[in-house]
Amino acid sequence: MARPKKVQPTYGTTVIKGITYYRTRITDSDGKRVPLYAKTPEELTAKVEDAKRQISDATFRAENPTVREYCEKWLSMHAGHIRETTLVDYTSKVKIYIMEPLGERFMTEVMPDDVNLAIGKAAKQSVSIYRSVQMLYKAIFKSAVESNIIDRSPCEKLNPRGGKPPKEKTALTEAQVRTLLDAVRGLPPYPFVMLGLYAGLRREEILALQWDCVDLDGKAPSIKVRRAWHTAHNRPVISPELKTKAARRDIPIPPQLVECLKDVKAKSKSEYVIANGVDGGPLSGTQWTRLWKYVTVRSTKERTYTRYINGEKIKHTVTPTLGEKAAHNNTVVYSIDFEVTPHQLRHTYISTLIASDVDPKTVQYLAGHENSRITMDIYTHLRSNRPEDLMLKVNKAFGPTDDGAKSDTVKNSQEKG
Repeated sequence: MARPKKVQPTYGTTVIKGITYYRTRITDSDGKRVPLYAKTPEELTAKVEDAKRQISDATFRAENPTVREYCEKWLSMHAGHIRETTLVDYTSKVKIYIMEPLGERFMTEVMPDDVNLAIGKAAKQSVSIYRSVQMLYKAIFKSAVESNIIDRSPCEKLNPRGGKPPKEKTALTEAQVRTLLDAVRGLPPYPFVMLGLYAGLRREEILALQWDCVDLDGKAPSIKVRRAWHTAHNRPVISPELKTKAARRDIPIPPQLVECLKDVKAKSKSEYVIANGVDGGPLSGTQWTRLWKYVTVRSTKERTYTRYINGEKIKHTVTPTLGEKAAHNNTVVYSIDFEVTPHQLRHTYISTLIASDVDPKTVQYLAGHENSRITMDIYTHLRSNRPEDLMLKVNKAFGPTDDGAKSDTVKNSQEKG
C-alpha cells in the first residue's frame, strides 16, 4: 500500500525588500508568539518542525535539568547565604565529587546505585571530606525534591560511614619545639611559629592578625582574634567572619611571645603582624606557601626535585642528612628530623595547656573550640590515659581502706576464688 502523501500546510506570504517569503507563527516555551520565514513552503515546514523540537527540549530540560545544571543552580541559590570560603569549598567538592561523575545525567535518571558508585571517589579521601560530600549530595537532591524536579531523593539511604580515618594528632615535644625555633629563628616564619606555639591560633587567624588586636604593653598582654584570612584566586581576603562564634576570643600571651612580637613590631611598617614584603599587605596563597617552605626545606624528609637539563625533564631525589648543609644553599641546614605542620603548632599549644593541668573549659575557650567534645577528646587522650595519672587511681581502687582492711569487692572476689 502506498504511503499517504504528506499534506503541506498552507502558509501566508509577505514581501520583504522585494522578495516574497512564506510565513507562520508558533508559540515558544515562554508562551510568546514567534514568527518564522522561508522562501518555500517545504523549507518553512522544516523550520517549524525543528523549532517545535527545540521548544520541546527546552521545556523538558527546564523540568528535568542535568545534574550539572541543577548543581550550578543550587550553588547560585546558596551563594548569598554562606561565607565566601564555604562557597569556595562547596563549589570545589560539588565539581569533583558530584558533577564530574554524574554531571551529564538527567536528575530524574539518577538512581541510588548511581550515587553509591559516584561517592566512592570521596570515600577514598578523609572522613571529613566524605561527610561534607555526603551532606552536599543529600542537600542538593533534597532541594530537587522540594522543587518538584524529582519525586524522591536517591540519597536517602546513603551510607553515613566512609572515608579514611584521620591520622592521630601528635604534639611536638619540648626538644622538638626548641629544634624548630632554632631552625627558623631570624627567618620570616619565626613569628608565625611563635604565634602557633604560644597563642594556639589557627593559620587563618595568624595571617589575618593586625597590630590593632595585639596588646603588648598592658598588665595582661593579649591577642584579640577578630579576623580570618583566606584566598580567592590566590589573592588574600581578610574577613570579620571567623570559623565559629567561639573563635572570637581574647588570648593572654606568655612573655616569650610578647618579646617576639615587640621585636617584630619595632621593625614593622605594616598593619599586619605577618605581612608580605611588597606592599605590607596580607600574604597571598603563593606567598604563604613560600613562607612555610622555610620550614619544610630544613627537614630531613626525602624529597624529589624536577630539573630540566638540555630540555630534558630529570627527577632528582634527595635524602638529607641531619646537620648537613643544602647543596643549593649553604645557609640552609637540615636540622628538623620530624614532621611539623601549621596545625601541629596549635595542637602543641593545646596539649601544653592540658599537661599543665589547665581545666578543660578554659582550654576550650583559649582554643576557640565551639564544641566542648573536641576539647574533651583531646583532653581525655592526652591526660587521662597517662600511666602516671592512672597509677594513683588504680592504687586507690585496690589498696587498703582507711581501717587497714581490703575493700569488700576485693575480699569477696578472693573468697570466691
